[in-house]
Amino acid sequence: MDIKYLYLRIWDQKMNIRHENHTDFKEIESLIYRAFMNHPHHEPGATPTEHLIVNKLRDVNALSLSLVCEDETGTIGHIAFSPVLIDGEKSFWLGLGPVSVMPDRQGEGIGGALIREGILQLQSQGIEGLVLLGEPEYYGRFGFVSEPNLTLPNVPPEYFLTLALSNDVPTGEVAYHSAFFDN
Repeated sequence: MDIKYLYLRIWDQKMNIRHENHTDFKEIESLIYRAFMNHPHHEPGATPTEHLIVNKLRDVNALSLSLVCEDETGTIGHIAFSPVLIDGEKSFWLGLGPVSVMPDRQGEGIGGALIREGILQLQSQGIEGLVLLGEPEYYGRFGFVSEPNLTLPNVPPEYFLTLALSNDVPTGEVAYHSAFFDN
């Protein structure tokens, strides 16, 4: 795998974004767990499961793209992209998520840098679009919008967001990989 480095200047520190490798797995798991501990969308006292989702996606070779952001302190951010079905059919669309940043580093632009780099890499690979379940105010700054013809069952449409990377937005119901539900 060709590793691409992106050097960022955030708070006057050099950081790089690269593809994950097998030596990162435990650190990624810990990062994701910590990033989602006490997340406002979890039930109070609930234990995070997002790290288990990424592990399961990796175990079944369903991570289309997995990037880490690191600096001199180690891994400080991670983002995952995985295939989605549209109306039960394979597509050239992916689900974004989870995106995770160390709790003490949130708000520094690390998550945004991971999202932008992921989008750039996926565009160059011919991916047609991305979907995610998330906050419209945050993800809107990257071009994600609610698309009325592309839906996720039992989710308020304003929180199910899409980003078309090609001209066409399909119509249908999206299904994430079973790893998202087997926890």
